[in-house]
Amino acid sequence: MKLKRGFASDNNAGIHPDILSAIAGANDGHCIAYGDDPYTAQATRKFKETFGDDIDVYMMFTGTAANVLGLSAIVRPYQAVICSDIAHLNVDECGALEAVGGIKLLTVPAPDGKIVPGQLGRFLAALGDEHHSQPKAISVTETTEVGTVYTQDELLSLSEFAHTNGLFVHMDGARLANAASSLGVGLKSLTKEAGVDVLSFGGTKNGMMLGEAVLFFDRELSKDFKYIRKQGMQLFSKMRYVSAQFTAYLSEDLCLLNARHANRMAKLLASRLEAFRGIEIAHPVEANGVFAVFPEKYLDAAKKEYFFYTWDPMGPVVRLMTSWNTTEGDIDSFMAALKNA
Repeated sequence: MKLKRGFASDNNAGIHPDILSAIAGANDGHCIAYGDDPYTAQATRKFKETFGDDIDVYMMFTGTAANVLGLSAIVRPYQAVICSDIAHLNVDECGALEAVGGIKLLTVPAPDGKIVPGQLGRFLAALGDEHHSQPKAISVTETTEVGTVYTQDELLSLSEFAHTNGLFVHMDGARLANAASSLGVGLKSLTKEAGVDVLSFGGTKNGMMLGEAVLFFDRELSKDFKYIRKQGMQLFSKMRYVSAQFTAYLSEDLCLLNARHANRMAKLLASRLEAFRGIEIAHPVEANGVFAVFPEKYLDAAKKEYFFYTWDPMGPVVRLMTSWNTTEGDIDSFMAALKNA
């Protein structure tokens, strides 16, 4: 069966050959279950090489679980998490933080995907008032839901505000590698060195089959997390298959190489779209997402051959995502479908 590559989501892309090989390599013999295996130990060492020795690492299944359980470790049910109004945590996780963690979300408008300290002061008035959920963490997404990227200075500014006011900083890093590649910096500089306390680190959108990790940059925050992970149904018995992927993903800069290619393809896709009269790029293309206003004739033509998501039906603004294995030929084929309009 030959399936056409499209631009609906980087989740739709296949597994990178190096990662598929790592999964097969972990399939030899028996290993102790639940993470007491050499593959998980090796992956943990690789994480520490990347982010520093003084961290704790927990393998997970999904990004939603990584976000919800990571935040549940640092925020109590009477407290609240501040995030953007378009955050995946708020829009695309089916109320999981509220339902599973019992934690309230407080949102701020973020047309460009990013929040800034100046938006957050109003929430501090609730501190100490028993009638209100108590703000305890700020959650940011890197890259953002509209494909923009927080710089290290922007993250440091948020972290300084948070820590000065007794708040933690959580990062949804589902596309962290794309942000780091876009800025030409290491993963550590946008996380630990930027003041992030807890990181949900993803690889599924960038060449892995499945698996996320929750990283704690202050080990005091994770002292009970092994129980939270188990109760949250994320303790994988055959953890070696997740762990082996992360070892490959973090080796020889594979995650950054994959992300760099995806980002380059997004830039190319955006430049080709701009050649069509009436198509406008809605947000800066800083990573591997292209958000574009499509006139109806182009939208109808594209939908005949491709599946993709309409981000804002009022525009209409469509979301087009490139991936580690997007080719220039894929973009050519998409352009041909538009030209048929």
